Amino acid sequence: MTGLRWGLIGASDIASTRIIPALRRVGQEPLAVLSSSAERGTRFAVENDVRLSYTSLDAMLGRDDIDAVYISTTNELHAQQAIAAAVAGKHVLCEKPLAMSIANAQEIIAACGQAGVVLATNHHLPAAGTHRRIRELVAEGAVGRPLAVRVFHAVKLPARLAGWRLDNPERGGGVILDITSHDAAAVHALLGVRALEVSAISCSQGSWGASAEDAVMTVMRCPEDLLVQTHDAFTVGYADTGLEVHGTDGSIIARGVMTQDPVGTLHLRDAKGEREIAPRDRDDLYEVTLRAFQEAVRGQGVPIVDGHAGLQALAVALAAKEAAQTSHTVSVDAVLAGQQPHNG
Repeated sequence: MTGLRWGLIGASDIASTRIIPALRRVGQEPLAVLSSSAERGTRFAVENDVRLSYTSLDAMLGRDDIDAVYISTTNELHAQQAIAAAVAGKHVLCEKPLAMSIANAQEIIAACGQAGVVLATNHHLPAAGTHRRIRELVAEGAVGRPLAVRVFHAVKLPARLAGWRLDNPERGGGVILDITSHDAAAVHALLGVRALEVSAISCSQGSWGASAEDAVMTVMRCPEDLLVQTHDAFTVGYADTGLEVHGTDGSIIARGVMTQDPVGTLHLRDAKGEREIAPRDRDDLYEVTLRAFQEAVRGQGVPIVDGHAGLQALAVALAAKEAAQTSHTVSVDAVLAGQQPHNG
């Protein structure tokens, strides 16, 4: 097989600024783009040197020369588009969150499984060299038994990305589905554990009068009473991002690592003192993701974040939304089971 040939479902900012350049750098081809607007789709195709533009999903999926699709439409469209792609025999890389509901995410996973196609969720952080190095350190016992994780992921939402993220909860707007889901995927990849229950407080801090939450703090409990604390926001313009892993024998302090770029620093503190730990590479996160995806298609590896991990991240985000709305601690397992998730 040569490089994968892709259909882009959604003429989005991330497709233009991140995915298309990364595809070309790893020898894969963005062949076609789908947009609900013929004018927007044509303009996107011209600006990004993509050969074909469609307004019909069925027409694009009917092409034999498209191997895989990248879905970056608004969140409420993910399920229908991913399932259609799977039925058409196309491998699926879907933006987070995988879907708007647990049922829809499970339907995507089932459809891809039945069709025998690869499914991945585009949570970019586990692809970062810094995150992969933290995972190695934790697995090697560098911090002993992990006790707590603190995540700092409060940023300023660029004006070009506002719109539905602030004003349309029905389309999946709000900082929880946008950023807290990334935190959940990152912590799961770092430690191999998932949240059992979530507490959260959210609000709207920005001057834009958002109808969806634009700031949230959460506390999660994982197995063996590992605690995770997160601060996510669209409203903070001058803070650094980062995360800390604290254990019985040491702490990992990571700064500047909750971004789309291969940047940031790692420090390990333990009884021997503090020292900087270099990641093994500074590869582009999307190149790492796309290479792993192609290897999975070839049957020689697995995606960086597969559909099941994407489902877990969605469940944590939905639990956080429910917790913030009700002032209850919410069981993630209850969310996954489709039950009323209040713990009390």
